[in-house]
Amino acid sequence: MTEDTLTLVVAIDRGVGPDPLTLHRPKAALPFGGKFRVIDFTLANCLHSGLRRVLVLTQYKSHSLNKHLRDGWSIFNPELGEFITSVPPQMREGASWYAGALNAIRQNRYLLERSSARYVLVLDGGYIYRMDYAEMIRAHLDRSVDVTLALRSTESHDHGGPIVLTNEEELISEMSLPINDERTDASDAEGQPSLTTMGVCLFDKKVLLDELDALEASAGDNLGLMSHLIPSLLTSRRVLGYRFGQERGRVTPDRYWCGLESIDAYYDANLALLRPDPPLDLYQEDWSIRTYQGQYPPARTVPGKSGTEGIFVNSMLSAGTVIAGGGVNQSILCPCVQVMDHAIVDSSILCDNVRVGEGSHLRNCIVDKDVQIPAETRIGFDLAQDRKRFTVSAKGVVVIEKGYSFGS
Repeated sequence: MTEDTLTLVVAIDRGVGPDPLTLHRPKAALPFGGKFRVIDFTLANCLHSGLRRVLVLTQYKSHSLNKHLRDGWSIFNPELGEFITSVPPQMREGASWYAGALNAIRQNRYLLERSSARYVLVLDGGYIYRMDYAEMIRAHLDRSVDVTLALRSTESHDHGGPIVLTNEEELISEMSLPINDERTDASDAEGQPSLTTMGVCLFDKKVLLDELDALEASAGDNLGLMSHLIPSLLTSRRVLGYRFGQERGRVTPDRYWCGLESIDAYYDANLALLRPDPPLDLYQEDWSIRTYQGQYPPARTVPGKSGTEGIFVNSMLSAGTVIAGGGVNQSILCPCVQVMDHAIVDSSILCDNVRVGEGSHLRNCIVDKDVQIPAETRIGFDLAQDRKRFTVSAKGVVVIEKGYSFGS
């Protein structure tokens, strides 16, 4: 079953957010939960689901992502036909880059044609969730359908893919694309949450290739997977809606899904991990998330020069982090962060190699990698002043972009 499936993970651009964190990397390469990257969750799903032939379609500023795939995910045996391989635009049929997910699939149809797989699983590498794809594939085979889309419940404020209607057989009968990202009709007539797509599509390979042929003559390359390919299939093919978070399967059905569509969504999703009962449990033993982390020394707290003890409260500290006389509360620290004497970090996310100078105070901040915060700096207390130097989100989260220099 899974041996007959070729997986395409689409990680080709910045996505819709969160800017400015995606100025230097695709959304799939964003750090999450201190030690992970966003794409680790999709690839861990593949690993646990028994999917061993994975192509990652990359494009936008992909060096960091490619390095992460090399260092953390070179785990399969090519002698057994197993692989996780990065595929940038090959330009086999022209000089254009990928113009979207559907165009990326079209540009790599030769990889589909030469594969012995009977099924193609297309995934978006920019989402956070746990899912047993093997159960979805099993449902696809049991129902003898041509296409299966994973669907999740959505509320009116919950942005994502198109709203989907299914019939009594769970076959998709209609898709309604959002207008201006507003969901005023995201509940059915009885007030129940509607269903929406979540970036997981399974195709019979022959059906996908036939449809690519049919779309070949369409004008332009900006056709969308959900706006063009799937709607055209609804008129001629059996398209199953597979409910996300079913009891059947090997992963605990927490039904958690996050699209990280904005700075605030990214910030909230990270800090939600610090709740006593988080919506996404990183410590779940039956579905661990693999990643790459450098060979750094353990995180530690030590007294600062003043003799003040370093402390942290309800926070996540990654390897290589040193709190030297500072205090960290309700925060997530990525590898090799330093918090110096009398510095305070509160409700913030600090990425790799950030140094918080003596006496500084950060509140409600996201500090991207390689930033050196000078001593006695206060950020997150005067948003009007912060906006003059940094990006401030709608909810007041201050973002300091990668390598920002505070000057002399």
